[in-house]
Amino acid sequence: MALSITLTQQESRLAESYARLHSLTIDEAFKQALFEKIEDEYDIAVFDEAYDEYVASGEESRPIPELWKELGI
Repeated sequence: MALSITLTQQESRLAESYARLHSLTIDEAFKQALFEKIEDEYDIAVFDEAYDEYVASGEESRPIPELWKELGI
């Protein structure tokens, strides 16, 4: 699949500079940035769902020393 995007001169210079700094091609830099963004947003969505479930459960957190004591650590 091929994609085409239009960048301003300033955006293009920034993208080229970033790619060069990380020894990447422009294509690699954009792919890396895109998939990192997708992964970050997915992680946030999973966290939000888990947190909502935690809040709905009525459970409360407790200090870690209590857990260690319970586990005999």
